[in-house]
Amino acid sequence: MNYGQLLNHCIYCLDSYRHKQQSVEEHLNEFIKAQKVHEEDDQTFITEVFSGCVRYKPVMSVVLEGYYAKDGRKTLCSEQNMYSVLCYLTLFRLDELGITHFRSFVKSQDINKMYKFLNFFLDDRNLLSWITAQWEKNYEHSFVQTTLLSPILKWLPELKDMLLQMKCKIDNKVPPKRKVLSTTETKPFNITQPRARSIPLPDPIPKLKPHKPPPYTLYQEPSEFSKINKRKEINRRLAEEQLMEASRFQFACANSEKSSRAKELLNNIIAEEEAKLDFDKHKANPPPSFLNQDVPVKMNTAAILREGRLYQKREAEEIRKWESLEAGAKDKSEFMQWQTGMRQRDLDAKLAEIERRRLEGKLSHEEAILSRQNLIHDNKLKVQEMKEETEKMMKEYLEQKFRQEQEIRQLVENTMQGHKNTKNAKKKLQEYKQSIVQAVNEESRDLMQKALEEAEADLRRKMELIHQIRALEAVPLIRQKFVDFTKTSGAGLLSEMSIAELRERLSLMKTAQKEEEELKRDDILAGKQAKDQKLLDTLETISKHRLEQTKSAAVLLETRKKNITKKPEVKDESLIELQKKLEEKRAQRFKEQENSRITANSLSSTRTKNLINQKKALEENRWRELEQTRERATKLIAFGPTHSQSATRLAKSSTLAT
Repeated sequence: MNYGQLLNHCIYCLDSYRHKQQSVEEHLNEFIKAQKVHEEDDQTFITEVFSGCVRYKPVMSVVLEGYYAKDGRKTLCSEQNMYSVLCYLTLFRLDELGITHFRSFVKSQDINKMYKFLNFFLDDRNLLSWITAQWEKNYEHSFVQTTLLSPILKWLPELKDMLLQMKCKIDNKVPPKRKVLSTTETKPFNITQPRARSIPLPDPIPKLKPHKPPPYTLYQEPSEFSKINKRKEINRRLAEEQLMEASRFQFACANSEKSSRAKELLNNIIAEEEAKLDFDKHKANPPPSFLNQDVPVKMNTAAILREGRLYQKREAEEIRKWESLEAGAKDKSEFMQWQTGMRQRDLDAKLAEIERRRLEGKLSHEEAILSRQNLIHDNKLKVQEMKEETEKMMKEYLEQKFRQEQEIRQLVENTMQGHKNTKNAKKKLQEYKQSIVQAVNEESRDLMQKALEEAEADLRRKMELIHQIRALEAVPLIRQKFVDFTKTSGAGLLSEMSIAELRERLSLMKTAQKEEEELKRDDILAGKQAKDQKLLDTLETISKHRLEQTKSAAVLLETRKKNITKKPEVKDESLIELQKKLEEKRAQRFKEQENSRITANSLSSTRTKNLINQKKALEENRWRELEQTRERATKLIAFGPTHSQSATRLAKSSTLAT
């Protein structure tokens, strides 16, 4: 294929790809078969370009979104895959293709579109500024610099020349030809040749001591693994034998498992017995001795600096206050007293409002309960009236039906008297009825036969499924997975790595990270020594201020103990009236509840007793049946399967199941 055909194939492969419905390999195989690409070189080129575009889609999407937002506003959205293929070739495949092949790929498409896109993409203002910033959001800085930017920057002068040629071609300009200057021919000087230097003797190569060979145990698997594998195989065989025996001798009719009720009762009995054993009680440890002591709190640097800053601000405010007082400022004690009085008045009004709302809410709740009780009472009356109406209607309906039956009987008697050939009519009627009965019997037999055949087919299908499931369970599973850490996945991609190579790269990155951490530690130690002196100064000021604060706090405590205020009481006439209304509504509600309470009848008590007795009898019968089945099972196990017919039947069923 030529360059244009290859590029068109890659674009069409990307256009027809649906990532939610198909995998990459499946889509490639189908595309190559559909397009009939037989040459191996063409197939490898298409697969590598397609897989690369899918893998590095975030890289190309950054460039394409910027192009469509800035320079490519008038370009078609259907040409997006063409630009993504071109972007992939410039970023990842330029070293392999070379500038000549790349130029021929570009020439195979429209020159105006190619110049517009490449001029935007290869511009330094775009490539080295916001495009690299967007790439570093999705990928690491090292990957962006080494694999994305370094190849394109290496080929940037040749690409710029190519863009200039494209620009000249678009503008119909012929670039001026360079004049070929004749090169100056150098002539050697007529100088006497120096003597040849003597070759120095080489230093003797030091002989190294022979190294010790690695121990032979390094390439051998430890013996513990073989022992563990043998033990696993033995355990697996034993488990399979036990499973086969259990499936052979399992009971087909008796349910050996206990019911949930029995398990619950057994657990309750065990719990009650264990609760009686009080000799292993947990003895509580005494409280630690340091709880009653004043332990000093250790402060961190942030707390020390914060507290020091606070005390500095307070000192500055205090100095400013004293300076203003010295200058003749007025004291604000009278204003504070008036303010406290007004706040107390507002607080009393708020408390009264809150109490009023609470009482109104309770009153509305009581009224809602009363209205609900009245509604229930009205509904009961309506139901009683409807029952009486239905009884009356049923009586009228029965009377009307009785009259109609009498009229029908009278008509039948009149018709029977009018007919003469009653015997012939009876015979015909009998024959007609017999034919109907025979037809119905035949239909019912056919239906029964079909139902039996369907049931037999369903049973056979179920038995086949059971045999298949048991055969699958008996097959041993291979749970060992052999992994080679030095091999790659074999997908055929360029950036494939084995697990061993990945671990080596991780170790190199860790060593580089440790070196950076050591440099940072040196800087941190230098900063800590400067902070320590500052912290000592702030601690001295904090200790002085705290002493003063403890003294002032002790004085405030004594004054507060003297002036202890009682809880504020709310006094309002409207609140008292609301409280009285609430008590009246509550009393009315209790009275309605007592009136509407249901009294127990003798009929209901006898009914509940009968139900309890029936339940107990059913449980006793069930337990008796379970005990009998257990006894039968133990007898069969004790005496062997040759002493009873049921044992022979059970043995046959177990052989069929296996």
